[in-house]
Amino acid sequence: MTTTTPAREPAPSWRTPALVVVCGCLISMLAFGPRSSMGLFIGPLSEAHGWGRDVFALAMAFQNILWGVGGPFAGALTDRYGPAPVLAGGGLLYAAGLALMPYAQTSLELYLTAGVLIGLGLSGASFGIVIAGFTRLLPAEKRTWSIGIATAAGSMGQFLFAPMGQAFIAGFGWQTALLLLGGSMLLVPLLAGVFPGPRGMASSGAPAVTGANIGYVAAVRQAFQHRSYVLLVAGFFVCGFQLAFITTHLPPYLTAAGISPSLAAWALALIGLFNVVGSYSSGVLAGKVSKRYLLCANYFSRGVATAAFVLLPISPVTVIAYAAVMGLLWLSTVPPTSGLVAVMFGTRYMGTLYGFAFFSHQVGGFLGVWLGGVLYERTGSYDVVWWLGVALAMFATLINLPIVERPAPSLAASEAKA
Repeated sequence: MTTTTPAREPAPSWRTPALVVVCGCLISMLAFGPRSSMGLFIGPLSEAHGWGRDVFALAMAFQNILWGVGGPFAGALTDRYGPAPVLAGGGLLYAAGLALMPYAQTSLELYLTAGVLIGLGLSGASFGIVIAGFTRLLPAEKRTWSIGIATAAGSMGQFLFAPMGQAFIAGFGWQTALLLLGGSMLLVPLLAGVFPGPRGMASSGAPAVTGANIGYVAAVRQAFQHRSYVLLVAGFFVCGFQLAFITTHLPPYLTAAGISPSLAAWALALIGLFNVVGSYSSGVLAGKVSKRYLLCANYFSRGVATAAFVLLPISPVTVIAYAAVMGLLWLSTVPPTSGLVAVMFGTRYMGTLYGFAFFSHQVGGFLGVWLGGVLYERTGSYDVVWWLGVALAMFATLINLPIVERPAPSLAASEAKA
């Protein structure tokens, strides 16, 4: 059966690639910001309803897992209809979840608002959809740059929204703070309107797609039969565990240790700021050095930094230092992870195969957030989860070492048959 590429639909003169990139980066910043400040609300919300931290933690766990589950479906809708309706729908769900959180009177209502609505909203309004739009809009020589910019913009959202969220809580109360954050997400549907439709997103400068056209099911089956891919996916689980636990539980951990809420918020902000540098640097290095060694160095450094942070007395200096180090390492796993998927299997099913890796990441996030709350309620401390994170970092370091950085045998065999 012969397929033809539909002609590009003419775009209005004002809908320039530069404008799309600017608005896409703003969407990425807005989507990542409120989500990264959720840990600031665990204390006031739990106290207001008499809940243990495990209740809020389970809501955040649902949020993480639904973000992962919804991602592939949001990506498929983007391929068919373009980014604009997906981003707009995701932004509206996200705004609804934030705006309804103050009215949640039961744990089930919290799970539905903070967990289900925000989780599904993130799957549609996150920087993953923005990146998908960029890669189809821009010529090949600008795509890596645009992906780095979109990721950095998300990190900047964390830098800006963490102290902003704390300022809203201090100035207006936590309920109004959530309403204000929800209101900010209403900008996403407006910004999404600059993205062209699916035919208009097709760039004439698209690079050749690599990898045989064997179908999605066969591609996934072959991937999970390849040992290096399985090791890579398992390592990405650890990344999700660490990031979700720290995002949600670092603020209450610090305030319980006598650190001011404002500095706890700035710790999250500094992670986002330093991640701008870390993500960009990782993207550059991933094209020059061994990707698996880069991942090993990242996970090992996370383990060492976390062990030092837990063992040393908590002070403003150690908090700032830990936030800076973790910021450099925060999303620095993404460029080498996605790069290894492309090396192993080509680009034809890149979205699908990286999507499964991201799902593993979000399963790790689910457990990191949930176990943090459950074990705190049972032991009165986060120590077990901190040390579990250290152990998992060393595990990820070891399992990434045997990864083979060359095309999988199944890729060569499939291309030979094609």
